Amino acid sequence: MKAKKSLAREYIEAIIIALLLALFIRSFVVQAFRIPSGSMIPTLLVGDQILVDKLTFKFRKPERGEIIVFQYPKDVTRDFIKRIIGLPGDKLEVRDRKVFINGQPLDDAYAYHEAFESSHSEPRDEFGPIIVPQGQYFMMGDNRENSQDSRFWGPLEEDKIIGRAFIIYWSRNTEKFFPLEIRFERLGHLLD
Repeated sequence: MKAKKSLAREYIEAIIIALLLALFIRSFVVQAFRIPSGSMIPTLLVGDQILVDKLTFKFRKPERGEIIVFQYPKDVTRDFIKRIIGLPGDKLEVRDRKVFINGQPLDDAYAYHEAFESSHSEPRDEFGPIIVPQGQYFMMGDNRENSQDSRFWGPLEEDKIIGRAFIIYWSRNTEKFFPLEIRFERLGHLLD
């Protein structure tokens, strides 16, 4: 006759299994991130919390226009989020704030340009042309005048990509007080 497990042992086993499952999901399937800066305004706001799909790029290559989270090339302990603008082999150039891919203007409806005063705008408004190396991607923030991106630190190596941002699951304005701080209209918003 098999001895019955104690209630405490059943709870401990359930907690261990739940923790292992959560660790597996976070490591290989989906991970949550918080947006700390305005480099992706208006698509992502400071205080948005997103989920990142870590599986998609195991089965296909990243595509132009996708929003991805990656390890910052100059400090891999920091995570950045930007949009893929240039693919491997693309000839990319920025002329008067407009992006050109292989000589054609990019239809970048998500680009946001703040009004700013500057006597020196390089490489923000004028950049390139460059050829994006194989195995690398040219990244830009949607908030073009307020983004440290590939115009400043170069193309991103594919092995630094963490995953594709796909949904805002929570959002709160850190400048307001509860309950006014929750941005209900952004909850569940799918990213494209």
